[in-house]
Amino acid sequence: MLKQNSNNMLMSITDFPQGSPLPYTVLDATLTNAAYPEQKLEIRGGGYGSDAAAHPTNANQFYALADRGPNADFDGVAGKGKQFLVPNYTPSIGLFELQADGKITKIKEIILKDSTGNPISGLPNPKALGGTNEVPYDVNGQPMTINPSLPFDTVTNPIKTDINGLDPEGLTALTDGSFWISDEYGPHLVHYDAEGIEVERINPFANDERNNVMVDGKPVLLPAEFTKRRTNRGMEALTVTPDQTTLVGIMESSMDNPDQSGRLSNLTRMVTVNLVSGQIKQYLYRLDAAQHVASGIVAINEHEFYLIEHDRKFPLQDKSAQKLIYKVDTSQATDIETILDNKSVEQDEIVGLTIEGQTLEQLIATDEKNWQALEEMAIKPVSKTLVVDVLATIDYPHDKLEGLWLRQDGSLGLLNDDDFSITDTEIANPKSLVEHKYLDKEKTIIDANRLYIVMPTE
Repeated sequence: MLKQNSNNMLMSITDFPQGSPLPYTVLDATLTNAAYPEQKLEIRGGGYGSDAAAHPTNANQFYALADRGPNADFDGVAGKGKQFLVPNYTPSIGLFELQADGKITKIKEIILKDSTGNPISGLPNPKALGGTNEVPYDVNGQPMTINPSLPFDTVTNPIKTDINGLDPEGLTALTDGSFWISDEYGPHLVHYDAEGIEVERINPFANDERNNVMVDGKPVLLPAEFTKRRTNRGMEALTVTPDQTTLVGIMESSMDNPDQSGRLSNLTRMVTVNLVSGQIKQYLYRLDAAQHVASGIVAINEHEFYLIEHDRKFPLQDKSAQKLIYKVDTSQATDIETILDNKSVEQDEIVGLTIEGQTLEQLIATDEKNWQALEEMAIKPVSKTLVVDVLATIDYPHDKLEGLWLRQDGSLGLLNDDDFSITDTEIANPKSLVEHKYLDKEKTIIDANRLYIVMPTE
């Protein structure tokens, strides 16, 4: 059934052709495709799959977010890092419309800009603001430096970083036309106006003067332990409650808290930020497996949310792949920001809540049964109920499921992240270390941004 609103007719889920492609442009077609050296690599200016958000008034329009740009893992003279294949790329928000015939058109593109109106980059931040020594390399495999005309030197010509650089992953669109974005670097929460200009920022760094959401004369900050985010595993998803007062974000996976031992944990963290009162709440989320990631979230009401959890596997290559959507509820979960110190529990200024000297990540990594120990201490994670097993519901061939669009009829629009249709290669090829991102083992189907629509069971 079609649902009428004041602006348009909502396209029925039963009429929707699953997997409708999003339009794209070609950013570059000069590099060699390592999988097929006789071919050129087509770097596609899609990448609009990091997150999605409903247009506040138009039922068939949605916003989609692109990340820091086309990149690939690279190990060069300055150490391991990322090769930025289109170095002048600027992250952006795209506005798309779903047509009556199922086709998707791009209405406009909003380039992200700093507070002075200059386009930002996708380059890593300085270490003091969350950088994790991700060395940026150019398309020729040379370190990107302060002075690009001179050779790299750790003292006289060091690695270039960008204080405003962003790796956008979470998106929410407000009714006033502005946006909040979460990223994988700081992590940072950045408020952009309708033209894409930064107006506010929240992060865990007390010395960052850009933190300008003020309550009682003090900046609102994320908990300090969020600085322990893993490289390329920051605040992957973001939403806002229907009353527009509270941001809700979730980290992609366990953090390096206090070190890489935390990666064996299936614990990740949700955070809520009340933009009016400045109150910060923090909840625990239990992933089905330590290898899973949380990659999308959208608010149903002030305490219930749809959340994507998946394993990053390609279904056409691995039959064990899982792409799941849960309804999560924070109403009975423990806000760990409220837990007081006692003999065994301490709120550490750097790593957050500790129990017997261990961080929560360490505790769970040591033994997953410690989830029960936490419950016995009245520390409860958010509850979760499976509402869509995506692979059992639709033909979904992609590895990454990241965009989540809550539509007016209660259905969910799903977007994959195609990584600009490129990926690292395992082939030793002197001409290129990058190939197209293929969905199948035979390397015949190139990944692309596509939209799917599903109906949650409750």
